[in-house]
Amino acid sequence: MSVPLPAEKPPIVEVAGLTKVYGTGAAEVRALDGVDLVVPEGQFITVMGPSGCGKSTLLNLLGGLDTPTAGTISIDGTPLGEMPDDRLTELRRRRIGFVFQFFNLIPVLNAVENASLPLRLDGDADADGRATTWLERIGLGDRLRNRPDQLSGGQQQRVAIARALSTEPALVLADEPTGNLDSKSAGEIGGLLRQVSADWGRSVLMVTHDPRIASFAERLVLMRDGRVVDDLVLDGSHEAPRRALEKAGLL
Repeated sequence: MSVPLPAEKPPIVEVAGLTKVYGTGAAEVRALDGVDLVVPEGQFITVMGPSGCGKSTLLNLLGGLDTPTAGTISIDGTPLGEMPDDRLTELRRRRIGFVFQFFNLIPVLNAVENASLPLRLDGDADADGRATTWLERIGLGDRLRNRPDQLSGGQQQRVAIARALSTEPALVLADEPTGNLDSKSAGEIGGLLRQVSADWGRSVLMVTHDPRIASFAERLVLMRDGRVVDDLVLDGSHEAPRRALEKAGLL
């Protein structure tokens, strides 16, 4: 089931026995139940499974937005469980980039101002310059001064991806990044996230319900009832994720 870790690529994420329990007694819900996962440097992984299987809980724990009931998480060689809150906040801001379904852009700020926000929070004197570089790389060089309401949904998500990349993170966590887009824009964002991994060397962990978007990844992790039920290398075809879901009984 597990995918071997290439010797030349050190792990960015290492998870062992990760468990998250909500409630107690009869109301107990095991959102995650003993998950093991390794994400090598520069690999693009997609996580799929039915609603309630633990996908978003996994992303929240990896992003330091919640704490596990049991198990360990290391990001970029740093165990999250041993970190005080101020260092955890610093790690999230500098080493982890977040991309969400609804973009989370600030309406009154233009593309550069939105993309540079994490850098500004970190006191970077060249925040606008670094944000501009990333916006140009992802094809928005002609939209730098546009506000979100002057951009299409796909363009807004590109700004959000530039914001995630502006701090040069080791890991990008993407939670349903194409869920609010039309099929053409969704495919473009899937291709861009593949480029983030293949060309710019970031590890990308994406949750999606869309098998077509999942096919842009190198590797597919399937979850059910809080557990990993399969972990396989994808062949690049649009059909591969759907076949894997059918084989695992998840369609």
